[in-house]
Amino acid sequence: MGPGVEWEQLSSKDRQADERQELVTVKHEPFNAETPPAALASARTPTASFFVRSNYAEPELSRATHTVAVEGAVAHPFTLKVAELARGPLRTLPVTLECAGNGRTSMTPLPVGEPWQQGALGTAVWGGVPLAQVLQQAGVKPGAVELLVEGADGEGSRRFARALPMAKALHPDTLLALEMNGAPLTRAHGAPVRLLVPGWYGMASVKWVTRLEVLTRPFEGYYQRERYIYDTQDGAPAEPVTRMQVKSLITSPAEGARVAPGPVVVQGMAWSGERRVVRVEVAVNGGDSWQAATLLETPRPSAWVRWAFTWEGAKAGRHTLRARATDEAGDTQPERAPWNRLGYGNNAVQVRVVEVG
Repeated sequence: MGPGVEWEQLSSKDRQADERQELVTVKHEPFNAETPPAALASARTPTASFFVRSNYAEPELSRATHTVAVEGAVAHPFTLKVAELARGPLRTLPVTLECAGNGRTSMTPLPVGEPWQQGALGTAVWGGVPLAQVLQQAGVKPGAVELLVEGADGEGSRRFARALPMAKALHPDTLLALEMNGAPLTRAHGAPVRLLVPGWYGMASVKWVTRLEVLTRPFEGYYQRERYIYDTQDGAPAEPVTRMQVKSLITSPAEGARVAPGPVVVQGMAWSGERRVVRVEVAVNGGDSWQAATLLETPRPSAWVRWAFTWEGAKAGRHTLRARATDEAGDTQPERAPWNRLGYGNNAVQVRVVEVG
């Protein structure tokens, strides 16, 4: 191996290390990390601060040569060249992604899985080609029920793969994403191409896509039937994890912060998968005295909305703050989310402790 190749590999590792410095590491191998709290206060999460969820080591793929097979129950199977896909006009969308296990550590009893706190979350502007365009080119045959999307990570039967109902696969906002925040995807976020499924938990947005297969029967793979399911162990059938639950987050003041007495501005984010958030409320010091916060922008599906609340007359001492969101279907965050064995979908109201004085 020549010195030029060695330097190229070294610089790639250095760049990866620099990117990881912006994150809160949960596991080193495979790399999993949370968005730092300060970055969650921005309307758009910087790419270097955007959480990373990986089940296996990150594959290194070339945008110039990578291809995606389009096959299965289609009239015209073909091989999609990512380099050519990138030349076409891209649809851009602000989309919030949340790991299905976000908030797992606050569930009782503690479920199995990565110990995510509340930072497996972020919002970016994604650019890509609608998946429906690719499927239209292939010609989906009658009887199709799901689209299998396979990534380059993992091996054999444990390769990461997920299936979407055809209706979701054909939604105009479901993208083969090539860009994130106006730049090509990074390796950690699925370069050169990933699926983007707005409104669903992050496991649906398969990274490092290598194959699309139209299926005429439901997919039974490991990450479809054994993981990303709500298994309550009460004898009821396990339900699949799909749409993100309505949820809110306080971004300011920070946990344990000391603020001056008097009016205190409380700020945060709220989101609800495929639905719009219509209301956010804040409660101070327990009880059921919820007061309306102000939404700072027009809510839209699949992306968080910023909100603010002025806490009048804050007095010296320790206080608790809570926020809860309600969406357009009338769903409101619960005080306690239903427990499940794998710790998914925790959208319980969070408690933040602050000191006044």
